[in-house]
Amino acid sequence: MRSRRAPDRRPPGRRVVLFAHPSADLYGADRMLLASVAAVRADGDRVVVVLPTDGPLGGALEVLGAEVRTVDFPVLRKQQLSARGSLSVARRTAAAGPALARMLRDLRPDLAYVNTITVPVWVAAARVARVPVLVHVHEAEEVGRLLGFALAAPLLLARTVVVPSLAARRALVRAVPGLTGRIRLVPNGVAAPPGAVPVAGRSAAIGRSVGPARLLLVGRLSPRKGTDVAVAAVIELRRAGHDVVLDLVGDTYAGYEWFEKELRQAADAAGLTDRVRFHGFHPDPDGFRVAADIVLVPSRVEPFGNVAVEALLAGRPLVASRVQGLTEIVRAGHTGLLTTPGDPVALAMAVARLLTDRALAGRLATAGRADAAARFGLDRYQARVRAVTTETRR
Repeated sequence: MRSRRAPDRRPPGRRVVLFAHPSADLYGADRMLLASVAAVRADGDRVVVVLPTDGPLGGALEVLGAEVRTVDFPVLRKQQLSARGSLSVARRTAAAGPALARMLRDLRPDLAYVNTITVPVWVAAARVARVPVLVHVHEAEEVGRLLGFALAAPLLLARTVVVPSLAARRALVRAVPGLTGRIRLVPNGVAAPPGAVPVAGRSAAIGRSVGPARLLLVGRLSPRKGTDVAVAAVIELRRAGHDVVLDLVGDTYAGYEWFEKELRQAADAAGLTDRVRFHGFHPDPDGFRVAADIVLVPSRVEPFGNVAVEALLAGRPLVASRVQGLTEIVRAGHTGLLTTPGDPVALAMAVARLLTDRALAGRLATAGRADAAARFGLDRYQARVRAVTTETRR
């Protein structure tokens, strides 16, 4: 166990909140952790965040005044959902238990804020230590009945369960109806990027006479995010005579390197090596959004979709999948376009519509920015987080 922390002294009346989080990266759920920590810190609480590894998230947390500790605890991944994988998780859970128990005993937190459904070991450990538990679920999706129950059942140990969308709420309640009374809806909040200008107000926008139109997808390179659908859509667009390039900003999960290899092979086979550009992970992708003509969110599964809100706030025309939380973010035909998930032809047709109708692209971008600012502001999110943490501690 490694830590960067102050001594365990608690001034009179100061509350301690322990956050448990499954990664040290800086993607959507990781950034929501930063927003939640900032909300709790604004109340003057001491915040201790426990991560399974070191990474860029740790430094960002310390800037907010949080203490960061690193403990090797198990995180559920899809590739572990097998008999062999479950046995490995069970062994790691047993090995991590004593360290978690010591930390809870030493800190005596007023609240355990578990920022994922994928670390049930923290829910159990906090409950055993008689610490109130809030679980913030970012991963709820429609899966088989047995798997859905197995993933959601540990939430019955939590006092409060926070979800970002009605779609996520439905998935959890369908899996475990007993969760209904403890679920609280808190849509994610996103800060508007500085200097964002709607596409209608740019001199170099869709319909430019020089250079290809730039399409952008920000997120993990994974089947869940539909990266393969975006690459296939670019192939369709090029065949139809549209001059486009696709910027992919993000990397793979460990063990999914094969997927990036397949994406590169598909682009190479279509002669689009220089038209599908792999940029890897960037901690601040605002520059890519500002340069983009159209943002794509072709996810097959998306309980919320921070990248969609970020695109709207940046004033970019948006094409997203008609799935889960994205249908709650995008008002189809008013703030963006929605297409069938997993269908590259439908995605290409939606992009082509924006490429050939600049006025429509501008109207969507302008309306999308105003709508996202009104519904998904960071201040609103943080006020709701403070409310549910206060409720849970009582």
